[in-house]
Amino acid sequence: MTFAYWCVLAAAMLPYVTVGFAKKTGERYNNRAPRDWEQKLEGRARRAVFAHQNHFEAFPAFAAAVIIAHLAGAPQLTVDIIAGIFIAARVAYTFAYIADAHLLRSTLWFVGFACIIALFAAGAAAR
Repeated sequence: MTFAYWCVLAAAMLPYVTVGFAKKTGERYNNRAPRDWEQKLEGRARRAVFAHQNHFEAFPAFAAAVIIAHLAGAPQLTVDIIAGIFIAARVAYTFAYIADAHLLRSTLWFVGFACIIALFAAGAAAR
């Protein structure tokens, strides 16, 4: 398995780690009514849930980009580096979101999005 593929697994785990933070720091988690629980959250725990949701939104495009870059024959080192930058940006994004550093968070979101585009570009350049 390539490093980039391990990054796909890491990206798949990010939403669960992030919501775990919300469950530990926010109002007591209610498994019988999780959506009601989310609505009652405030502050860092609420922002962690928002980051959790955004991780789910970013995952499909990232996973597809890694797979497509690989199948198109992009240089593996390039794919690995871009995937690693994506994960680093998304982890930093999570911390920025929880800390309410909105400008930094938006910048890190853009870095992650740019990585997705770069992966597609790497695949296109290989053809």
